[in-house]
Amino acid sequence: MTDGLKIVVVPVKDLDAGKAFYGALLGVEPMQDAPFYVGYETAGIHLGLNPHGHEQGMTGPTYYWIVDDLAGTRDALVAAGGSVLQDATNVGGTRTIATVADADGNVIGLAQDA
Repeated sequence: MTDGLKIVVVPVKDLDAGKAFYGALLGVEPMQDAPFYVGYETAGIHLGLNPHGHEQGMTGPTYYWIVDDLAGTRDALVAAGGSVLQDATNVGGTRTIATVADADGNVIGLAQDA
C-alpha cells in the first residue's frame, strides 16, 4: 500500500543557487538546511535539493512514493519488469529509501518511515 507521492528530490550542482531558485518558487524557507541536503515542506510535498545527486547518477528529479512495505513494493516492481538502482538505504532517522527503474529507465523512488 502506498501513501502517495510525497517527496521530490532535485539534483543541484550549486546548492546556493538551488536554494535561491526553489526558495523563490515555493515562497518558504527550508525546514532543513545542511551542506549535504536542503529540504522544503509545502502543499503536502517535501522538496529536497541534493548537491551530490549528479555524482550519485541522478539525471533529473526523483519522485518518491511513501510505502508501507519498501521491500515488498520493490520486489513487486522488479517482478513487473523494473530493476533496482539503489537498494534500501537508511537516510537518517527512521526513513529508508530505494530507487527502481521501470522498463524504460524512468526512476521511481520508494520511501518508508519505520
